[in-house]
Amino acid sequence: MRFLPEEEQRRLVAACFTRSELTLEQLWMRYFALGGSLSLLELDAYLNGLVTLPRVDRDMVAHAVNERLDEVAGPARAPYSHSVQDAKPLHGPLKALVDLLEGAHRAPPERLPAVVAEAGRALDLTIGVYLADYDQRTLMPLQPGAAALDIDTTVGGDVYRRAATLTRDGTLWTVLLDGVERLGVLEIVPAGDAGPDDPALREQCRWLSALLGHLVTITTQYGDGLDRRRRLRRRDSPAELLWQSLPPLTGATDRVVVGGSVQPVYDLCGTVFDYALSEERAQVAMFDTGARTRGANTAVVSALAAYRAARHGGASLAEQFTAIGAELDGRSGLPAVGGVLAELDLGTGELRVLGGGFPEPVVVRGSEVLPVTGLTAPGFTAAGGPPPVTELRLEPGDLLALCSRGVAETADGAGEPFGRARITAHLARDAGELPPEVARRLARAVLTHGGGEFRQDAAVLIARWNPRRGSSADALAPARRW
Repeated sequence: MRFLPEEEQRRLVAACFTRSELTLEQLWMRYFALGGSLSLLELDAYLNGLVTLPRVDRDMVAHAVNERLDEVAGPARAPYSHSVQDAKPLHGPLKALVDLLEGAHRAPPERLPAVVAEAGRALDLTIGVYLADYDQRTLMPLQPGAAALDIDTTVGGDVYRRAATLTRDGTLWTVLLDGVERLGVLEIVPAGDAGPDDPALREQCRWLSALLGHLVTITTQYGDGLDRRRRLRRRDSPAELLWQSLPPLTGATDRVVVGGSVQPVYDLCGTVFDYALSEERAQVAMFDTGARTRGANTAVVSALAAYRAARHGGASLAEQFTAIGAELDGRSGLPAVGGVLAELDLGTGELRVLGGGFPEPVVVRGSEVLPVTGLTAPGFTAAGGPPPVTELRLEPGDLLALCSRGVAETADGAGEPFGRARITAHLARDAGELPPEVARRLARAVLTHGGGEFRQDAAVLIARWNPRRGSSADALAPARRW
């Protein structure tokens, strides 16, 4: 096998990267999805000739650049470290990775299970893929003939709830993630004498899970094949509009994790939430009409759009409140919208909250629940200006919880509402779980209390502040158990 000199390869890769029109961050994300472990700074140093890299990392960088060049077409491709005739690996983990990438290129979503099966054969694995339904009650199989798995009672469900990796009876189960968002689980059965506890196998399954999670999300954006597997019934048009307006149910950086749940997923009418995470702060918001009437979805989407436009423009909390109020004041005939806007300084833990016409947020510290008081505005309006901002200081590990009116107001058969006391009890009990799991469990408790159906929209948004520096990929690490 003939190898290209390392410096010559680096020079040509850097030149192709310049022509690819990618930012450094975009190149790093593509490299990371291929299984790379370098940091953004290390990648930048390599491209500028300041450090050397192992051959496998150099080739992953070249492959990430070539993926982009294939998309834009025309520029010369970045060279790999070995000669062209030996460029494609013939066996082992890298072959499985290349097969998965090549098989998914321009493939419709329905073809992804077959592509995954082929990649598994290259690794001597049988791989089953299960996606969580939108209610987060059931894991739906993509492979023909497999049975659905209950999230609350099965091994696969346990893996999903804890974002973990477990072995049972010769089978490796691992969570399927897109970044930090839980999409489902993988059921992996090694062939021959290979054991599911082999550390090398677990590492291969980790990057296979991460890559497959990205592919599931990407293909869902341009086709309905995988999305249909997650829907257990038809979603009505107001709910479709609101779901398309929501951010991912989980987001994270190295200092904060956010997780949400919103119900009923097929009949959602007048509740949405949003968040934005940056290096310095986390911004979260929730909007709710407290009603399931015609126009409720238009009202909350209008509030959400005004909030995002103001936030994208760098507006302060008070300016965001005023912008939302001005938007809603200009739309007659729509139900009133209440809500909460909050921003958290990720360096100091300072929390600033603004809103009204809405249940007050709570902070969970250990097993203690602290209400965020002082939100006195009746709702969003531009008249009279914004109300005063409520400020408090979080401690590391604290949870911030926002709940829509429907969470507390959902009543049982005797007419007793779920109530504030039950909300705080569930939050205190589950505070040690992952934020998206805290939100899911609270929504499930409200559903049970309501007799198995939601008569009101019920949304939960949970944020956990952890100022310890780390990797955003480790946001779910305490429960992943690779």
